[in-house]
Amino acid sequence: DVRLVESGGGSVPAGGSLNISCAASGFTFKTYCMGWFRQAPGEEREVIAHIDSESSSEYTDSEKGRFTISLDNAKKTLHLQMNNVKPEDTAMYYCAIDFRSEPPYCRSNFWRSGRIIYWGQGTQVTVST
Repeated sequence: DVRLVESGGGSVPAGGSLNISCAASGFTFKTYCMGWFRQAPGEEREVIAHIDSESSSEYTDSEKGRFTISLDNAKKTLHLQMNNVKPEDTAMYYCAIDFRSEPPYCRSNFWRSGRIIYWGQGTQVTVST
């Protein structure tokens, strides 16, 4: 079974940095897209960024420049480096994976819709002032 396990969340002061990770397992597909979503209390879940198994990445405009997504394909581990964090970054962060046999492996409209089948359990990030 596909399994996604996030780690690295916690409390961080505003202006600080945090790196969260997502370890994927339970599949043999070679081509896929992995990404990060977040959901703040009372808000809808939103996509932050995604990256495919060939390391092509895409970000939402608001986080581009502060967040960096990366993928260790050999270890099937996804990372999100968060710099200059703000209180509004406080949320539960989820990773997700979508398998595709043909490019493009990341389909932006599909990710914006959030209709991903495989999700992790989430890791909480809290930014303090």
